[in-house]
Amino acid sequence: MIRTGDDYRRSIQDNRDVYMNGERVKDVTTHPMFKPLVDIRARIYDMQHDPATADVMTVTQDGEVNAVGNALPYTQDDWWAKRRATDAVLEDVGGVVTRVGDETVGEMWSLYDGTDVLNEVDPQFAKNIETHIGKVLKGDPFHVSANTDPKGDRSLAPQDQDPDMLLHVVKETDAGIIVRGAKYETAAAYANQAFTKPTIANWGNAELSDYAVGFICDLGSPGLKFLCRGGFAGTRGDARDYPLTNRFDEVDTIVIFDNVLIPWENVLFYRHTKAASFIRATLHRYSAFAFVQRTLKQADQMIGTALFNARQTGLEKQPAVQEKLSQLAIWREGINAHLTASIALAERSPAGLMMPNQSLMMTGRCHALNNLPAMMHIARELCGGQICVTPNVAMFENPETKPWMDKYYTINDRWVAEDRRKLLAFARDLLNSDYAGHRLTFQLFAQSPPFAQSGAVYRNFDWDGPLNFVKNGADLSDRVMDGIAPKDGDSAVLKYYGDALRKAAE
Repeated sequence: MIRTGDDYRRSIQDNRDVYMNGERVKDVTTHPMFKPLVDIRARIYDMQHDPATADVMTVTQDGEVNAVGNALPYTQDDWWAKRRATDAVLEDVGGVVTRVGDETVGEMWSLYDGTDVLNEVDPQFAKNIETHIGKVLKGDPFHVSANTDPKGDRSLAPQDQDPDMLLHVVKETDAGIIVRGAKYETAAAYANQAFTKPTIANWGNAELSDYAVGFICDLGSPGLKFLCRGGFAGTRGDARDYPLTNRFDEVDTIVIFDNVLIPWENVLFYRHTKAASFIRATLHRYSAFAFVQRTLKQADQMIGTALFNARQTGLEKQPAVQEKLSQLAIWREGINAHLTASIALAERSPAGLMMPNQSLMMTGRCHALNNLPAMMHIARELCGGQICVTPNVAMFENPETKPWMDKYYTINDRWVAEDRRKLLAFARDLLNSDYAGHRLTFQLFAQSPPFAQSGAVYRNFDWDGPLNFVKNGADLSDRVMDGIAPKDGDSAVLKYYGDALRKAAE
């Protein structure tokens, strides 16, 4: 059943080993660098019960009320419902949060599509993923994703260096597998469970490997240690000077697996590189939608900030300013168009789920993220130098300096000094602060690096359409279409599922 915010807080008060800035954190629900995001996640749970938002946040299935974000998508309407719920959350909290569960639970649906692959090694693994999807739906945990390992020297095979540089199985027991290594996981220190999987995409000719393991990890398990980067919240003085930094910083963690027991019922695949290759190639089949939707809301933040700044000083009427604002709008509407079209032209997955149109979804993700740095710079340009020279809030409040700040920051009766200060503080935090730089870097790798995102476009785009158009237009013979080599990097499993997907679409 859907949980409340207090249910969630109690679930992570489990004496886990969390460290930040060299010190042990006793309670992540009250620590100043974790509390803002814990409170936001708690608010999302409470929105499921709030009469004003319950309808958009929940769905009733088989007589039970569940969270919309956790529900398997079977129709286009299911995706519209997920989109409305995410918008409702971001509007309610007043900002953009990325790792809160709905954008990572979809990764398990990708493995659900790989039932045939899992059955090749052990039918129990396919049953396990189906069971865990049901547990997420009914138990409503805060579910995150564990992908990136420390990796070490990438010119060496894992076996030729410290083997713990990649998470691996060290022992099998009657109860389950014992794993060692480490994973970087955003929000892990205050989440309930993580879908943990390898980052290796090219296994060569290997069929079996102790590194080819995927499982659901209970983040309260013995043997886990959470070593967190220092949070931004509370480190920049008055929160009014850095309103985003102090409310929306999502803490990243290196999770140490020090001989952690993973029960067999939580193992989704093991010593099966084909399954590992499948999940790497299809991991974002569903989760890309929620990720790109958040970039759309980030675009709205940038447009609103830049437009307010132009309007307050009357610059909006200048053609050069309108041209810059239009560039932001074109980028924003391009993201919106890809999201909308990916639902309108949604496809059936091999397991019978409804997935966003893969070519449109993956090209939309590249459009959103490849243009993000340039769009941030346009927003900075529209805000001008004031976001880097305006004094902090204390200067606006000190009796000796307040008259001067009021004089020079008040424009008219609509834009008085206090509102201008708030806008410029918001703009600085959105575009220029440590938090802004961190978010930009995070966005550029959070759903795999740009080359991998381009690879996803390559695998999902329908190349046959342009080839046939040119073949017919140039009156080429049929033989030019024969013997076309598989795309670079395609594995047998990708070809299999590509064929299955096309048949399902037909």
